[in-house]
Amino acid sequence: MKYNSTSSQTAMDLEHHYGSHNYHPLPVVLSRGEGIYMWSPEGERYIDFLSAYSAVNQGHCHPRIIKALVDQAQRLTLTSRAFHSDILGEYCKYVTDYFGYQRVLPMNTGVEGGETALKLARRWGYLHKNIPDNQARVIFVSGNFWGRTLAAISTSTDPDCHDGFGPYMPGFDVIAYDDLAALEKAIAHPHICAFMVEPIQGEAGVFVPHDGYLKGVRELCTRHKVLMIADEIQTGLCRTGKMLCCDHEGVRPDLLILGKALSGGVLPVSAVLADDEVILGIKPGEHGSTYGGNPLACAVALESLQILKDEKLADNAAKMGEMLRQGLRQLKYPWIHEVRGKGLLNAVEIDHGAGADAWDICVTMKNHGLLAKPTHDNIIRFAPPLVITEEQLKTSLDIITKSFAQVEEARMAASN
Repeated sequence: MKYNSTSSQTAMDLEHHYGSHNYHPLPVVLSRGEGIYMWSPEGERYIDFLSAYSAVNQGHCHPRIIKALVDQAQRLTLTSRAFHSDILGEYCKYVTDYFGYQRVLPMNTGVEGGETALKLARRWGYLHKNIPDNQARVIFVSGNFWGRTLAAISTSTDPDCHDGFGPYMPGFDVIAYDDLAALEKAIAHPHICAFMVEPIQGEAGVFVPHDGYLKGVRELCTRHKVLMIADEIQTGLCRTGKMLCCDHEGVRPDLLILGKALSGGVLPVSAVLADDEVILGIKPGEHGSTYGGNPLACAVALESLQILKDEKLADNAAKMGEMLRQGLRQLKYPWIHEVRGKGLLNAVEIDHGAGADAWDICVTMKNHGLLAKPTHDNIIRFAPPLVITEEQLKTSLDIITKSFAQVEEARMAASN
């Protein structure tokens, strides 16, 4: 097997000296991926337990997705929306039938999907709820994360995302997550056009709301004529054991935002799905993107979505997720605060000041051949590609168990 001739240390040095410092990656360099595995330039193999933040649900370099990419790349990659392409209409029909909406507005990155949903919601509020011009408001929840554009950070309660980048965009209200009473109070304001929420908060640390929360959100939004926007960029596309996380409670949002695994991790593809009344409020020239709905993205997304069904990845995520949580809950250490999750979106929360450090745990797991990453210093996400097998999951749990035991041994030695 041929690997990249650049050494890991050289790759890290070049990135450090010539790149921006807006990330703090684990000290590992990756040059190849296949299925649940990734390899360093030196040929060291790792099990991926982050899945590029759930962008590679179908596994790294899925052969069907790569074939769709190559086949389309040899024909046509980009027209811009100045002209029609022969595949955009096919994709629009496929994805709207797939999720049960009348229309789709295709974009590229996840945060563009969020921005698009907000524009659609504001326009809808002016056209259909008679909100006075420039007075539309959108409700968000604390701990939300949907990107780092100026609009996104204007809704954020995370100091790392928010502080030092003002002035902030007006028109946003932030309430507590998983709190229907707080939503009922806020949503009564006559200028509210939408409520945007992650069905499970991913970046915040895989916080799962109580049963009935999403159903209650849907009922309140309907009652107050407010659009429910579901940010399913990380939780959707089979990650939590259903096609959409909202499916666990039988809830249909008014606007559905998708991204990440919509392309199987091959290139940026996002989408906002809604019905005519919402999407047709925007007219030609009022919103767009040079690359949005490009032929390459359409071909890749079509294949990526079909694979989710063909390989029954929602069912596998549900089964493997249950096994993973059972294994993680057998780790009985005083510094483990909680194991939580749904499907293959899971987390272990480490108690602050308990003598164990989430970063050190992730480095230890890396040394044993498994890659995960802390969020908010003390929470480790465990989210492997949905193609993981039972045997591979057992191997992964062995590595996690060994790594946690090693960290506990170091903690006990330091305390003596």
